[in-house]
Amino acid sequence: MQTFSLPDIAIRNARMVTATQAITGSLLVSQGKFADIHAGNAGLSGDDWQGDYLLPGLVELHTDNMEKHLMPRPKVNWPVLPAIIAHDAQIVAAGITTVLDAIAVGDIEPDSLRTQTLHSCVQGLSRAAQAGVLRADHLLHLRLELAEPDLLQLFTPFLDDPRLRLVSLMDHTPGQRQWTDLDHYRTHVTGKRGWSHEKVDQMLTLALQRQQRHVAENRQQIVQLCRQSASRIPLASHDDTTLAHVLEGVADGVTISEFPTALEAAQAARAHGLAIVMGGPNCVRGGSHSGNVSAMELARLGLLDIFSSDYVPASLLQAAFYLQNADYNLPAAIATVSRNPAQKLGLTDRGEIAIGLRADFLRVRLIDGMPVVLGVWKQGQKLF
Repeated sequence: MQTFSLPDIAIRNARMVTATQAITGSLLVSQGKFADIHAGNAGLSGDDWQGDYLLPGLVELHTDNMEKHLMPRPKVNWPVLPAIIAHDAQIVAAGITTVLDAIAVGDIEPDSLRTQTLHSCVQGLSRAAQAGVLRADHLLHLRLELAEPDLLQLFTPFLDDPRLRLVSLMDHTPGQRQWTDLDHYRTHVTGKRGWSHEKVDQMLTLALQRQQRHVAENRQQIVQLCRQSASRIPLASHDDTTLAHVLEGVADGVTISEFPTALEAAQAARAHGLAIVMGGPNCVRGGSHSGNVSAMELARLGLLDIFSSDYVPASLLQAAFYLQNADYNLPAAIATVSRNPAQKLGLTDRGEIAIGLRADFLRVRLIDGMPVVLGVWKQGQKLF
């Protein structure tokens, strides 16, 4: 065992969850990396964690949480930098040390504020990082709305951004994929946006027109751009519902299936080797808010690889612990929010408790069966 006379961090009596096991023992961190891990506490002085969990820092590949801070109410724009800082604080408090901010490029609604805030949002993330005020690592996941008429013009400036780690191909046109059930769509937009039924009918007609005019051509050109990019940006499909949706994605080089809405689509994604992502809120709530397939149902069938917090950052850790109700052991459950997304995104320096990797880790305690984050470290530096 390698020894350190002055380790940066020494911890003992922690229940550590590695890629393969949960062991109570001790850990040393040096130079921002895990330097030693072993069962038991003999001969080690350090911070006594009293049996609390020591987990890897969570890796989030799809959250639109920042959008809630940028637009706290419909049609309300909040100043970008304070919104980003508030988002970052919430992310870290949820135990997320690496986050792909899922920023929408285009929308199915022509008067959406998303298009207006796209550039300021990406620039704001750069400014916040340069100023040293971000605690989590922030990377980009661009969510491309394929029915957007100006999609190529909006997307192309970000194609070579080194922070861009994932592109998802989305078509939120009501009547298919996420919104197969139009009654659920009507309930959603009348409640969230305050639309009248007449307004909903107008938007449905317009959305269908935009889909017919733009989706196929935009998809073809975006796929070609991502294939030809220097980094060969990974592609994700979004809200696959049918076998045809999955096969279309496979033909385009998609490697991740985000939020399949039906069992058929999840089974097809598994058969074709796609990583399956489901939403933490779906798991915590016990079902989809859109009436789609349950995350826990897919988990019990072995059709779930990665959780995303989607619109509730705290749901990521909660969902991982809930997976034990679907016969996942704790290491496999925690991997869905750490190792699995990190590996899928090529972030091989993080995502698990292992010697030589980045010391991104959490202190977590169960209170009434609920995981509560007590501390967060990134590269050995305490963030929270």
